[in-house]
Amino acid sequence: MSRHLPWLLEDRPDAPFPPAETALRDPDGLLAVGGDLSPVRLLNAYAGGVFPWFSEGQPLLWWSPDPRMVFRTDGVHLSARFRRSLRSSTWTLRADTRFGQVMEACAASPRPGQDGTWITAAMVEAYVELHALGYAHSVEVFDGDRLVGGIYGVAIGRMFFGESMFSAASGGSKVALAGLAHRLRAWGWPLIDAQVENDHLLRMGAEHWPRERFLGVVREQVNAVEPAGTWTERFGAFSAASLA
Repeated sequence: MSRHLPWLLEDRPDAPFPPAETALRDPDGLLAVGGDLSPVRLLNAYAGGVFPWFSEGQPLLWWSPDPRMVFRTDGVHLSARFRRSLRSSTWTLRADTRFGQVMEACAASPRPGQDGTWITAAMVEAYVELHALGYAHSVEVFDGDRLVGGIYGVAIGRMFFGESMFSAASGGSKVALAGLAHRLRAWGWPLIDAQVENDHLLRMGAEHWPRERFLGVVREQVNAVEPAGTWTERFGAFSAASLA
């Protein structure tokens, strides 16, 4: 089934999304417009392979591009040179101790080719609420008490949907992503959604997956039994040097 306009979502937060397979080809992946950023709606979106992406002043736009950028949790690549530098690193990684700060840092980070940020005040508020409910998580990289990198996203079942990452010191986001993948792989989680292509992700091992393949994994993994809740204790604290 094909359409020429995005689906207009109903006002009910629990109203279903249209099938991701019906997203537009131009612009690639635009599926629906409207709705809100309530926890119910956001969780339904991610579980269906859909994510919100819009700028300040735009209506809420919901996307499911084809192909999809993903990382296998055993496929995040750090260059040999970067690994050598990590061997003497004193950085440490933790999870869910500075979620709001990670989001704010991601929002403030300049992006090549982008004017402004899609991480609006409404987005921050919505994901902080998801974090309080145990579905949104951050991985943080510290140099002493200073936050030098991080990544955040949404977890449902055994599926992690990455949203954004930042570096306040060179390599901070790389360490955050590699640390996240390291832990998820140990937990038996196979995939990290990276949403849309950029060169940095490709250099780190991101892959193009046809949307059909991606959705097949998502539908299986979101139904895996994994309780929601904070990751701070489960993730623990470990050194960036251990990723070398």
